[in-house]
Amino acid sequence: MAAWDLTVTVEDLGPDAPPIQISVTSELHIGGVILKLVEKTNLKKDWSDHALWWEQKQQWLLRTGWTLDKCGVHADARLVFTPQHKPLRLGLPNGVTLKMRACFSSSAFRTVMGICRVLNLRHPEELSLLRPVEEKKKKKDKDSSEELYDLTDVPLTAGSVQALYDGMPAHFADSPKTEAVYKMLSVSLPSPAPEAIAKLYRPASVVDKTHIHTRRVDKGQSFLRYDAVRLTQLYEQARWAILLEDIDCTEEEMMLFGALQYHIGKLSLSQDMVSSCQGMDDLESALKSLEVKMVGDSNSTDTLENMTAPELNDYLKIFRPKRLTLKGYKQYWCKFQDTSISYYKSSEDRYGEPIQQLNLKGCEVAPDVSVAGQKFCIRLLIPAPEGMNEIYLRCENEKQYSQWMAACKLASKGLMLLDSSYQNEVKNIQTFLAMQRSNSAGPAAQTDESINTHSLVSPRYHKKYKPKQLTPRILEAYQNVAQLSLTSAILKFLQIWQALPDFGISYFMVRFKGSRKDEVLGITNNRLIRIDLGIGDVVKTWRYNNMRQWNVNWDIRQVAIEFDGNINIAFTCVNADCKVVHEYIGGYIFMSTRSRQQSDTLNEELFHKLTGGHEAL
Repeated sequence: MAAWDLTVTVEDLGPDAPPIQISVTSELHIGGVILKLVEKTNLKKDWSDHALWWEQKQQWLLRTGWTLDKCGVHADARLVFTPQHKPLRLGLPNGVTLKMRACFSSSAFRTVMGICRVLNLRHPEELSLLRPVEEKKKKKDKDSSEELYDLTDVPLTAGSVQALYDGMPAHFADSPKTEAVYKMLSVSLPSPAPEAIAKLYRPASVVDKTHIHTRRVDKGQSFLRYDAVRLTQLYEQARWAILLEDIDCTEEEMMLFGALQYHIGKLSLSQDMVSSCQGMDDLESALKSLEVKMVGDSNSTDTLENMTAPELNDYLKIFRPKRLTLKGYKQYWCKFQDTSISYYKSSEDRYGEPIQQLNLKGCEVAPDVSVAGQKFCIRLLIPAPEGMNEIYLRCENEKQYSQWMAACKLASKGLMLLDSSYQNEVKNIQTFLAMQRSNSAGPAAQTDESINTHSLVSPRYHKKYKPKQLTPRILEAYQNVAQLSLTSAILKFLQIWQALPDFGISYFMVRFKGSRKDEVLGITNNRLIRIDLGIGDVVKTWRYNNMRQWNVNWDIRQVAIEFDGNINIAFTCVNADCKVVHEYIGGYIFMSTRSRQQSDTLNEELFHKLTGGHEAL
């Protein structure tokens, strides 16, 4: 076999060092190439973490037993001999930027798992990496220097269970510096300054939101048990989503979010999240209660025979918005049964045929509430062959609203009033309304306390109100949450965030088969939403529990989904890879298969089957 020269750049020799040429044959294996390189460098060091990177192919040559011929490497190949673990700048939801070692030769999914082991975060399958927003080059701002917290010396642990020392992972307790970093990760930071919020990227429209996922790192490609950190980072993600107007909320909800932030900020200065979390026997159960379930608890059906179905029969006002109409709400006698609402002209007609029966399974449910204005409405978007029918239900008081809103939420998921989660849903809605209620019986809200109100609400309210107007309103809402502990306040913030109508929607620009215009596809943990790009209205909703199968035609990059009732949809992605959409759908379905008992065990094989696409098959 004829010998030929292979040129390899050795990164450890420095950027100015010339590449090394070695004489090889096509039958030489990758391990032999590495051995020749090490001998020619004359450097005595640990080379165990090094591997060959093929620049033209953008891939690692990790199979050391494969020959150059089998790998397809020829004399024109540009190879780099470089460490597999490299420093990575990692921005977290709370705004902290870490510098830590990560594996660039593994898939992004495994790299995320390694990062989570270092930070002691469970459920790495729920997390992903986004490339930072590309900003236009500007003149350097002296005050914009970013502070990095260096964790490159923290060892990468192989085990999934971390050893704890003094209430924190042992590798963080090695030095005061790493101990301070852990505290910063596990305790909520002070409210950001308005100037800092103004400099951050905010999506101005739903189109901007579709561009977010074009920066998502493919989990299948290589990448050049303590819950304090997880809970804090979830809170920071929620807080920034509110402050940057990534998710819409009402004015009353914004004041409540501001009050909770103010309360959490005060407690964070005086308490340690580590000590406060140690008092909870099972923080995971509290986090679990926040998850929006696709279906009810599997145990809830076991006791249905022994339960009496709650009855909802009452007068409600119904309004159907239509164009060119001035008709308002009209009162009807309404009966909630199974997952449907039947309404009659009066209670005397309830034994006859209803005027109409509304099947709420698969519908969209959103609140339209003003506690101060005593307005308690429920907005329903009900699937129909021609699209979505919009209907409003108006309740008389908080109690009636809580009962009917809870029933509508459960019915949209295919659950009945018999479900064990109904009473908890009613209680959560009543608690949320009580927090928004003006506390006139309590002591008068202080107005002279120094509060940076613009750090607690989104920029929209900076323009609408002056600080002296915002302060009493936030302090008034604060009286309703002041008794909560630090952990309870954070959990309450997350619970209210997850109850917002637009929570958890990831937006993608797509073009449906047979359509000539671009539309927006919203993907959530339990459904797909088709959104009209022009007016932003929901056109159609499809739920995962009605999905029979989904396929991807990798040649034309088209996603095809089949639902019950011979409903088939197909679309191509406009500004993102269809593999990202495939990963989202597969990832959400994977998370719905996890049981509480096995929540700490990750079925990596099933995860890759559902999200990996054609590479996994």
